[in-house]
Amino acid sequence: MDNARTTSDPANTEQTNDPRIGAFYKLYHTLSPETAGTEKLRRCLEQVYHPDIAFSDPMHRITGMDALEKYFEGLYENITYIDFQFHNAWVESDTGSVHWTMRYRHPRLKAGKHDIKVDGVTLLRWENNLVVQHQDIFDAGSLLYEHLPVIGWLIHKLKERMA
Repeated sequence: MDNARTTSDPANTEQTNDPRIGAFYKLYHTLSPETAGTEKLRRCLEQVYHPDIAFSDPMHRITGMDALEKYFEGLYENITYIDFQFHNAWVESDTGSVHWTMRYRHPRLKAGKHDIKVDGVTLLRWENNLVVQHQDIFDAGSLLYEHLPVIGWLIHKLKERMA
């Protein structure tokens, strides 16, 4: 079992004990609105993900490299800023997990002027040192819904009543 720690500083990816985690960190520090729709995006994804990647999060289920590339193109071309801070990782054989905090800005959320913070965990499974299964676990409300005008107000009221 390896433990890996880093921050949003890409230089810290060298501190990881497993090169697959280091490559994962490097990828997410390379992805940006500037790489959306470029050949660089495809090359970066191919260095980390298996051609038969199965990617999921609370709002998406994606299979295959072409679909994953389109997902990232759409995601990153619509934001103005994104940063991942990786807190720790766990790896055993061909499975692992990464704990992270993502901060991003979207022009239609919080007037595009304030960061939205989301904490999450990524579960990974590798085949031939490439990620073949990627599952993100996070609160979809904190990512998006809580920041929409009417729905956000309703979610906050529901959370208050449940507390």
